[in-house]
Amino acid sequence: MVKKVDHIGVAVKDLEETIKFYTDILGMDLQGTEVVEEQKVKVAFLPIGDSEMELLESTEKDGPIAKFIEKKGQGIQHIAYRVDDIEKSIEELKAKGIKMIDEKPRYGAGGAKIAFLHPKSTHGVLVEICQRD
Repeated sequence: MVKKVDHIGVAVKDLEETIKFYTDILGMDLQGTEVVEEQKVKVAFLPIGDSEMELLESTEKDGPIAKFIEKKGQGIQHIAYRVDDIEKSIEELKAKGIKMIDEKPRYGAGGAKIAFLHPKSTHGVLVEICQRD
């Protein structure tokens, strides 16, 4: 089912300041930014090898990233794994007893189809599966 780590999502308070750390200090390249209105988030993409860092800044005080930071502070928010067929993967996961946050794929940053698994089913880690065509 899982092909590779697609990206690691990091919740940040200040996207521009955080980008400077990854580009100026670590020498990574910024691929671009995108606002995903549906998820109330602004995202920056920094490729590294076959994966990428995905920096996430909330665009709303009540957005999921703002709530995450309020509860847990800045840091890793989720790990995303690439799958070939997200609909099939969701059904397989549900058949194995995994509780899904998303029972149907939704639009994610970079044009990906995404779905989140509930952390209660993944030993406390917010796991995302994603399909990129």
